Amino acid sequence: MNSENQFSPPAVKVLMVCLGNICRSPTAHGVFHKIIKTNNLEQYIKVDSAGTGDWHIGESPDNRAIKAAAKRGYQIGTYKARQVCASDFEIYNYILAMDHTNLLDLKRMCPAAHQTKLQLLLTWGDSLHDTVPDPFYSGDEGFKLVLDLVEDACEKLLRHIKDRHFLIS
Repeated sequence: MNSENQFSPPAVKVLMVCLGNICRSPTAHGVFHKIIKTNNLEQYIKVDSAGTGDWHIGESPDNRAIKAAAKRGYQIGTYKARQVCASDFEIYNYILAMDHTNLLDLKRMCPAAHQTKLQLLLTWGDSLHDTVPDPFYSGDEGFKLVLDLVEDACEKLLRHIKDRHFLIS
C-alpha cells in the first residue's frame, strides 16, 4: 500500500436537491464541483444532485440553466436528472435542499438516524434569501439569481467542510 494513500480520509459527499433536478440542483452541483476542483479537493469532496420528484429522470438540465451556468464558466450540460433514493441518506454527509418544500419532502423520506444531514443550501450563504427560488417559470434573471445565491452559499459551504474535516487546499 502506498503510504500517501494509507491515511487518506474518506471523501465528504454532498447532495444538492431540488424538485425536478433540472434547474437549481444541477446548477448548485456544477458550481460546487468547480469550486472543489479550483481548490484541488476533488479527491476529498464529491458532489451530486437529485430531485425529490420523478418527472425528469434521465433528462439533461433545462437549457436556460445550462446557458446561464456556461456564461459563468460552469459546465452542467452532461448531468442527467435522477430522483433521491433511500441509499442517498446513507451515502451523503450533507443533503442540501433548495427550498422548504424540498426539505420537507426529504425529511419525510429520510430515516431518523440521518435527519441531521438535511439542511437548506442557503443556510451557508450570506443572502437575505433563505431559499433558492425555482427559476423554471421565470426569465433569465431568475437563473442569474439562482447562480448568485448558489455561488455565495457554496463558497461558504466549502469553508465549513474544509474546517470541519481538516482539509487543506
